[in-house]
Amino acid sequence: MVRLIMGEKGTGKTKKLIEMINAAAATESGSVVCIEAKDTMTFDIHYHVRLISAGEYQISSYEALRGFISGLYAGNYDTSHIFIDNLFKIVGGEPNQDAENFLAWLDRFSNAHGVKFTASVSGDPSLATDGMQKYL
Repeated sequence: MVRLIMGEKGTGKTKKLIEMINAAAATESGSVVCIEAKDTMTFDIHYHVRLISAGEYQISSYEALRGFISGLYAGNYDTSHIFIDNLFKIVGGEPNQDAENFLAWLDRFSNAHGVKFTASVSGDPSLATDGMQKYL
């Protein structure tokens, strides 16, 4: 399962994501991971959630993020949900074919390994490609 939260800056995406992360930490039996661009949610999310700052690992492309997620899962098969806050800020992307391909990869990874993904992106939802629309 892949879910995309998309909206303009200031529309409450991060607040909604934090609520979802904390709910997942309380209800899911596996490990919950949150990848964010910078250390901004440290005091907002449950202490059981593994919070990762992408900037510390120099993740700056979809390919690097795919490898990072694969490594996270290889190191902990108990991972049940991975949240990605502000995907476009991490990889420098925009709503285009690359973003669509990445979400499709997340969907395939989810189906193969039983990991749920939720990602947030800043931008007008009407600009999402057709392939991105199905995850909104």
